[in-house]
Amino acid sequence: MKKTAILLAVTGATLLSCNRMNTPATIGDDNPLLAAFETPYQAPPFHLIKNEHYKPAILEGIRVHQGEIDAIAAGKDAPTFENTIVALETSGTLLNRVNTIFSNITSANTNDTLQALAQELAPELSKHNDNIYLNDKLFARVKKVWDTQMNLKLTPEQAKLLEKKYKAFLRSGANLDAKQKERLRAINSELSVLSLKFGDNVLAENNAYQLVIDNKKDLSGLPEEVVQTAADDARAAGKEGKWLFTLHNSSVMPFLQYADNRELRKKIWMAYQNRGNNGNELDNRTNVVHMASLRSEKARLLGYASHAHYVLEERMAKTPENVYSLLDQLWKPALEKAKAEEADIRKMMSADGIKDNVQPYDWRYYTEKIRKERYSLDEQEIKPYFSLDNVRNGIFEVTKNLYGLQFKELNDVPKYHEDVTVWEVSEKDGKHVGLLYMDFFPRASKRGGAWMTSYRKEKITDGKRIAPIISIVCNFSKPTAGNPALLTFDETTTFFHEFGHALHGLLSNVTYESLSGTSVPTDFVELPSQIMENWAAEPEVLKMYAKHYKTGGVIPDALIQKLQESATFDQGFATVEYLAASYLDLNYHTLTDALTQNIVPFEEAAMNKIGLPSSIIPRYRSTYYSHIFSGGYSAGYYSYIWSGVLDTDAFDAFKQKSLFDPATARSFRTNILEKGGTADADVMYRTFRGAEPSIQPLLRKRGLGKESFKVEK
Repeated sequence: MKKTAILLAVTGATLLSCNRMNTPATIGDDNPLLAAFETPYQAPPFHLIKNEHYKPAILEGIRVHQGEIDAIAAGKDAPTFENTIVALETSGTLLNRVNTIFSNITSANTNDTLQALAQELAPELSKHNDNIYLNDKLFARVKKVWDTQMNLKLTPEQAKLLEKKYKAFLRSGANLDAKQKERLRAINSELSVLSLKFGDNVLAENNAYQLVIDNKKDLSGLPEEVVQTAADDARAAGKEGKWLFTLHNSSVMPFLQYADNRELRKKIWMAYQNRGNNGNELDNRTNVVHMASLRSEKARLLGYASHAHYVLEERMAKTPENVYSLLDQLWKPALEKAKAEEADIRKMMSADGIKDNVQPYDWRYYTEKIRKERYSLDEQEIKPYFSLDNVRNGIFEVTKNLYGLQFKELNDVPKYHEDVTVWEVSEKDGKHVGLLYMDFFPRASKRGGAWMTSYRKEKITDGKRIAPIISIVCNFSKPTAGNPALLTFDETTTFFHEFGHALHGLLSNVTYESLSGTSVPTDFVELPSQIMENWAAEPEVLKMYAKHYKTGGVIPDALIQKLQESATFDQGFATVEYLAASYLDLNYHTLTDALTQNIVPFEEAAMNKIGLPSSIIPRYRSTYYSHIFSGGYSAGYYSYIWSGVLDTDAFDAFKQKSLFDPATARSFRTNILEKGGTADADVMYRTFRGAEPSIQPLLRKRGLGKESFKVEK
C-alpha cells in the first residue's frame, strides 16, 4: 500500500507516425505536436514543444475528432462492430496524443502558463467529451450493435470492447432527456475546472512553505545527509548559510522522524496538515464542498443513489457496502495494534519528561527511537545499501528473472527535464517491448507523490504491435554533495511499486487501446504494482541489489534479519491512517444529497465515528486529498487495501514454489500483465490463482492477527 496514484485522468496516447490528419498545413508546419514525430521510437519531441504549441494543437485535435465522430454518426450503412465500435475506438488519435502529453507535463513539469491553459481548456475538453456521449445518432448506432451482439460471433476481446463502449454511453447520460443532458454538461464542465484548481492549490501550498533554520542547535537529531540536503536547498533559494525544509515528503518526513526540537516538529506538521485550509487564495474547502455536491448530483441524475454507487458499479467491489465490509473487518485489529503502539510512544515520552498526550508530530519521531531500541535498527544504517542506482539495478534483475526483460539506457530520445532517464525495454531475444521514462526527484514544477502514466498505450494495428511508451514519476530523496541519492526502505518499495505499474503497461498485449495495460478497475490495478513490493524485502533479492554505495559490500545478514523482524512494526499506525482516509473518501462519496456544511466539522465527524485517535490523522486530510479530488480515485482510495488482499495472496503462489518460479511468473504475465482489461478482473485473478483470494496473507504481512475474514463481492 503506497501513497501513490496512477494518472487515471489521462487517456492513452497513440503516437504514431501519422501525417497531419486533415490539419491545415499552416498549423502543422510549425507545431511539432501536429506533425509526425520524427524521433527515435516516435517518442514525443519534447525538445521542440513549447508552451504556445499546446492550445492550437488541442483545439485542432478536437476539431478533427469531432469530424470523425460526425462521420460515424451519419453513416448510411447499417451499424456493425467494425463501422461503429472499431471506428469509435480508433477515432481521436490526434487529440489523444496531444492531450496525453499536455496532461502528463502539467503533472510532472508544469508552470504558471500551463496551469492557466489547463483551466482554460478543461471546459472545452469536457464539452467535446459530452458531444460524443450525448450524441443521439451515435448512441443509436452503438445500441444497435449491442442489441444484435448475439449474432455477431465476436471474440471475447471484441465483446469486452463493445460492452465498454456501450456502458460508457449509458454512464455518460445517453438516455437522459434534453433538460437533464443540459444540466449534466454544466456539471461536467464545472467539475473539470474544480479538479484542476484543487491540484494546483495543493502544489502551490507545497511550494509556498519554507521552514528556515539559522541556528545549528535546531538541527539536533537530524542525520547528516538530511542536514546537507537542507543546506543545498537553502543555498538554491538564496539563503546561504541556513537550512531549508519544505512540505515535500522527502524533506518534511525526515524532519518529523529525526528532529529533536518538538516545537519545530509541531510547526512544520501544522503547515503540512493545513495545506489548502489556510483561508487564503489557495484554500480548498469550498472546492471540496462543490465537488462532493456536484458528484452527488451527477450520480443521482444518472440514476444512482450516490457517487460511490456510480463508481463502484464498474469496480471489483461492486457496492459501497462491500467496501465498508472490508474496511470494518480490518479496522478493529488495526486500531488495537495502533493503540498498543501509542502506549509505547507515551512511555518513551514520559521518560523524556513530556507529560502531554501523544501528538501526530510525535509519532514518527518516537517510532524511530522505538525501532532502534527494540530491533537495533537505525534507518540511517540501512540507507547506504539502497542507493537509487542499486535499487534500480535490483528491480531490473528481478524483472529479468521473472519475465526475461532487458533494459538499455538511451541518450538519443528527447526528455522533458534533465532529471529524466529513458530506457529501452526488450525481451530476452532482443525484441522491442517499449520505452520507459523514469523521473525521480522533487521540484517545484512537479506534483507530490509517485505515479505511473503513459505517453502511448500498447495496441495492435494491422497485425503489428504498437509498442507502449510508459513513464514513472516519483519524489525521492535527492543526491547530496558527494553522495548519490540514498533511498529509505519506504522509497525503495515505492520504486518497486511504480515499476509494477510500468510492467502492466509495458507488457500489455491486446488489440484495442482502450483495453490496454492499466485499463482495468481501480481496485485491481494496484495488484501488479503491490505484488512487486513483496520482492523488495526478500533476503534472496536484497542480496542481489542492496550493496553499500561506497564499499560495494552486500547488506549483512544481521541487517536483513532486523528488517524482517521489524516488518510488522508500526503497521497499526500505517493501516489506521490509510483506512481512515478510505473511510473519509466514502463519507464524501456516499452522500445522497448536496454537502451543505463546512468540511472541517464534516471530516471531524467522520473520524469520530470510527474512533480515530487524536494522535493520528487520516493519511490525507480533505483539503489536500489529491487522490480523490484531482487524481481519479474518488470512491476508490480503498483500492490499495482491496488489491492488498490480491497481491499478498498472489505472492503466496510464488512463495509456495520459489520467488522466480518460471511457471508462476509466466502465468502471472499471460493472465494478468498482458491481458489489460480484456476480461473481468475476478475472472483473470481466478484463472491465475486457481481459486478465490484469501485475506490471511495480508493479515500476516501486517501483523494484524489470524482472524478469518471473507472479502464480500
